[in-house]
Amino acid sequence: MTDLMRDVVLTDDTVRGLELLASSLDWPCYVVDLRGCVDKAQLLERCADVLRLPSWFGHNWDALLDCLADLGWRPAEGYMVMLEHCDGIHGRAETDFVQTLQVFEAAAGHATTDPLHLLDSLGTAPPDAVADAI
Repeated sequence: MTDLMRDVVLTDDTVRGLELLASSLDWPCYVVDLRGCVDKAQLLERCADVLRLPSWFGHNWDALLDCLADLGWRPAEGYMVMLEHCDGIHGRAETDFVQTLQVFEAAAGHATTDPLHLLDSLGTAPPDAVADAI
């Protein structure tokens, strides 16, 4: 089962609450801070670092989808991923940002092991209070 939440403004308190929820369920919770990212290469590098993607991750969209759609390399009952501070990458490299969202959504829809729970927030709030995650 995949849960996608859209148009949700995430404050710092909400992010902390979601991290606590994930922890109580024994799910890994990853908060990818995209502040300062200006292109696909930086975005993929941040994802690789925060998600601790395997060494075979190829730093391209197909490789990201492969890693996320089959999380057997990081066994858990479920997963939560939040992308924060997306306003910069969204404004500078919109196509890359949209592709990222599509990859996460596809991965959530095709997860072969455990559920991948993603948040997608493009609500109205100060830039430092908005988290975009699928």
